[in-house]
Amino acid sequence: MTNNLENIKTRFAPSPTGPMHIGGVRTVLFNYLYSHKAGGSFILRIEDTDTERSKKEWEHMLIKSLKWLGFDWSEGPEIVKGQESLFDSADYTVRYKGENGPYRQSERKDVYRNYLQQMLDNGHAYHCFCTKEEVEAQKSYLMSIGESPVYKGSCRNLTKEQVEENLKAGKRSVIRFRTPENQKIVFDDMIKGRIEFDSSIMGDFVIAKDLENALFNFTCAIDDHEMGITHVIRGEDHVSNTPKQILLLNSFGFKKPTYGHMPLILGQGKKKLSKRDAETSLDEYRKEGYLPEAIINFVAFLGWNPGTDKELYSMDELLNDFSIEKIQKSGAIFNADKLDWLNGLYIRKKQIGELTTLCIPYLIESGILKKETDISYLSVETDEIVTLSQIERAIRLYQERLKKLSEITDFIDFVFKKELDYEKSLLVWKSMTDEELIASLELSQGLVSSLDDDFEEESLQNMFFKEAEAMPNKGNLLWPFRVALTGKQSSAGPFEVARLLGKEKCLRRLESAIKKLKYS
Repeated sequence: MTNNLENIKTRFAPSPTGPMHIGGVRTVLFNYLYSHKAGGSFILRIEDTDTERSKKEWEHMLIKSLKWLGFDWSEGPEIVKGQESLFDSADYTVRYKGENGPYRQSERKDVYRNYLQQMLDNGHAYHCFCTKEEVEAQKSYLMSIGESPVYKGSCRNLTKEQVEENLKAGKRSVIRFRTPENQKIVFDDMIKGRIEFDSSIMGDFVIAKDLENALFNFTCAIDDHEMGITHVIRGEDHVSNTPKQILLLNSFGFKKPTYGHMPLILGQGKKKLSKRDAETSLDEYRKEGYLPEAIINFVAFLGWNPGTDKELYSMDELLNDFSIEKIQKSGAIFNADKLDWLNGLYIRKKQIGELTTLCIPYLIESGILKKETDISYLSVETDEIVTLSQIERAIRLYQERLKKLSEITDFIDFVFKKELDYEKSLLVWKSMTDEELIASLELSQGLVSSLDDDFEEESLQNMFFKEAEAMPNKGNLLWPFRVALTGKQSSAGPFEVARLLGKEKCLRRLESAIKKLKYS
């Protein structure tokens, strides 16, 4: 174990009590960037002492999410089997790597017990036998007389004999830290600057329910020391925990880490984002089709500003430009529209083959396609074989429009359908009558029929534009034609769509649109 500030070591220490959220991603990212830029190390520690809410499945999801985002760590739990499929496989194994484990707090009870016993033996901690009702009554009284509602130490001066007698009698107790009186706890926060606390407003705080169940501030302080953490970068909601952890470290004579507290991430109305808010769940973003590189880029700007107009950053570029000094002190506003915009940019940068691979699971999940082989699929509705190249052509049409991968289903489902379901009113361009619409669609039929089977967009466009120019409005020809092919209010251009569908399917859909007007 080392605690050498020249060898920077940061950590991410999540509680596996729910899905990973955007705030957690930012904590990982800033710790990762800070340590790696300095040539240091980054570790993953699981704080699962909340036995009622901590679950292995959440822990494993956290690990998988970090891997999906592209993070690695020098110490901590690691997926060593099934990693190639991550979220798609339940067949995986988790083991530890590193020399300072175990990295689950639930497996470190012996460590905590030893340190707790030391504190009890040397008088830095003591057993408190006050009931919850007694503590609450004391707090209420202190508030009524204008004093801080802190525990005043009713049990701090019990003799050793009194403590042993109470324990033998089976009287319930907790273990409290003997907070030094009238002491200033001062630390230089890397982000917020100098912060000072007065021990008199902290009281003797609880550090363990008993020798087997240490609480957050104690386990956190001990683990940071044991694992050689030199820098702790976390949200400003932890500022109030820092003086307690410093006091605990001081009581053992341990060197404290350097602390940095990031501004909170705020939602609409500048309210704090909730960890359990589905909108902030990383897994929900992944399922919706947000790319890991877009999320990393977006999260980097939640409280950090490079001081330039540059907005697109790869991980390597972030490592090059990141500095803790450029983290702002004020709250960071979560802008969902900005995330959509960034994700769209990264989708457009994808090679069509990679983008198709990313989109196909959404087409399968929605019931549009069914996999046949590695390069062919079956249209569920038409029972026709669809090749990978056909899917690529459809996705290419909409690559510029996609903001997230899940949208691909609504964009291209019409390509694989047998019959389109839409209201005939959608065919109407402005105030066209049914007779005018039928005439327009029959004209489109004739134009499509006159072309070779492998008709090209340019040929279609030239023919249609020539006819459309003779009409009161080009939309009188082009709008009904496009809607008849797609059944949608908006889509790619009619000639791109026609080329994608092919001559035979175009003619079938035009005929279907004409029947819809004539017989419905």
